[in-house]
Amino acid sequence: MTQNIMEYPDRAWWPAPAKLNLMLRVIGRRPDGYHLLQTVFHFIDYCDQLKFEITDDGIIRRQSGNESIPESEDLIIRAAQLLQHMAGTGLGVSISIDKRIPAGGGLGGGSSDAATVLVALNQLWGIGMPLERLSVLGLSLGADVPVFIQGEAAWAEGVGEQLTPIQLPPVWYLVLVPGCHVSTADVFRDPELTRNAPRTTIRDFLAGRQENDCLPVVLKRYPEVAEAINWLSEYAVARLTGTGGCVFAGFGSEAAAREVLTQVPEKFRAFVAEGVDDSPLRQRIVI
Repeated sequence: MTQNIMEYPDRAWWPAPAKLNLMLRVIGRRPDGYHLLQTVFHFIDYCDQLKFEITDDGIIRRQSGNESIPESEDLIIRAAQLLQHMAGTGLGVSISIDKRIPAGGGLGGGSSDAATVLVALNQLWGIGMPLERLSVLGLSLGADVPVFIQGEAAWAEGVGEQLTPIQLPPVWYLVLVPGCHVSTADVFRDPELTRNAPRTTIRDFLAGRQENDCLPVVLKRYPEVAEAINWLSEYAVARLTGTGGCVFAGFGSEAAAREVLTQVPEKFRAFVAEGVDDSPLRQRIVI
C-alpha cells in the first residue's frame, strides 16, 4: 500500500520519502577513497514520517522510533544537532519517527530522514537557511542527503551530490524487499566491483542505458537479492536500486503494478508506489 502525506491531514507529520536509483555507474575513485558515480534519483511516494515538538530548553530528544539505534548514532539526532550548532539557535526539539522504509535496502531511508530533519527544523526553528546551504550541511551527513533536501528527480555525479534536475515519464513501481541487509561499505570494498566504467550521458540513460555496476557484486554476495530479481524478471525489467538489496520494476499504471503484486511470494515483502519528480517533502514545503 502506498504511504503518502495525505494520511496526515493535520500537517504535524513531515514526510521522508524513499528513492530509487534508476541506474548507477562507478566511473572512478577520489584520492580519499570515495567512489565517483553517475546515477539517476527518482522519488517514490512511500515515506517515513517525522513529527517535531519544538522546545525552548535547547535539548534535542528522540521521543519515539529508531529504538534499535543509539541516539548518538542516529542521523536524525545528528542532523538536528548540526543545524542547531550552525544556526546558533537556543531552541530544542523532541522528534518522533514512524519508520517504514526498510534499512539496508538502497532506498535511502536514513539519508531521507536526516534531510527531513534539516528542512523541517530550518522552518520550525525560524532559521530560513537557503536550500543550497542546507544541502552543504547535509552532505557532511551522507552523500545522498542533498538530493532529498533539494527534492527533485535528478541526474547525479560526483559522489552523488552534483545534481541536475531531470523529468521522468509517469511510472508506478513494484518494489521487492528481500530478507537481507546489504552493506554499502562491503559492496564498495569488493575487489570485483567495476570502478572504471565509461562515462554515460542523460541522453544515453533516456535511450535505455540503465545499468547498475553494483549488481554483479550484490548478486554474488546476497542470494536473496538474486532470487528476488530473478522472480521479478519474469514480469518486467527488474533492477537493483543503489547497492541494494531492494529490487524494482516500473509499470505504466498502478493497476498493472498491483496485478504483479498479487503474485509476489510470501517470502518477500513488497509494495507499490508512484514515481514522483517532486518529492513528498518538497510538496510539503510548498503547500
